[in-house]
Amino acid sequence: MAKLTVKYFSECLVRPVTFEMYLPNDVRTNVPWAQGDDPYRKRPIKTLFLLHGYTGSADNYVPEYLSEQYNFAVIAPNGENGFWLDGISTGHKFCTLLGEEIPGYVRKTFGLAKSAEDTYILGLSMGGFGALHTGLAYPGQFGKIGAMSSALIVHEVAGMKDGQGNAVANYEYYRECFGQPDQVLKSDNNPETLVDRLLSEKKKIPEIYMCCGTEDFLLENNREFHRFLVSRGVSHEYFESKGTHDMQFWSEYTEKIVKWMFA
Repeated sequence: MAKLTVKYFSECLVRPVTFEMYLPNDVRTNVPWAQGDDPYRKRPIKTLFLLHGYTGSADNYVPEYLSEQYNFAVIAPNGENGFWLDGISTGHKFCTLLGEEIPGYVRKTFGLAKSAEDTYILGLSMGGFGALHTGLAYPGQFGKIGAMSSALIVHEVAGMKDGQGNAVANYEYYRECFGQPDQVLKSDNNPETLVDRLLSEKKKIPEIYMCCGTEDFLLENNREFHRFLVSRGVSHEYFESKGTHDMQFWSEYTEKIVKWMFA
């Protein structure tokens, strides 16, 4: 497994940025999946964009053996605490960074992420929101979406008033990320708006896999979006099982989602 840190100048963030890249280019010959006829190595390499959560960073939480077994590269950008959205101030275009700039860069530089059929996106918590939002904003870029314990908080943000906030951040933070709160539900920062637009335009919606732990504080948010998708007739996978907002739950479902995506 080759591990690279790539640095380039980002027009979206108006400064040099880095992302992590993992390439399964030196698979060991003594592992079970390298024995005999290997269908995954016969096909072109696929790419997974991997999104961290709030307070996280560009780390890879996909086990290396899965990347080697199913022959896919991992691109792990750094979205800071920007909710993977285009913020209202200069240099905070995290959605465009993820949906356009980095895919275009890795396509041009490394020959990866050439089509939606071989480019998928996965995230946890804030990154789960980012995976859903970005995948729906760029359905021609990402063919499959994996969203774990997603921070689907647009309805909470929509009700915030100046001077309010929650235990995570203050009003100014949410306004910077989502825009004016009383306008967010009708804006492109709401995944529900994006779904309705794709349906009205009769465009293909990426395949979606959602999951959340039954002890997770974001459980009802995920159930609400699941019910929304059902109400719109959007086919998707949705799972709940025992677990909270932690790596134990995410590790379990990372493996399940990767197999759903690539096997």
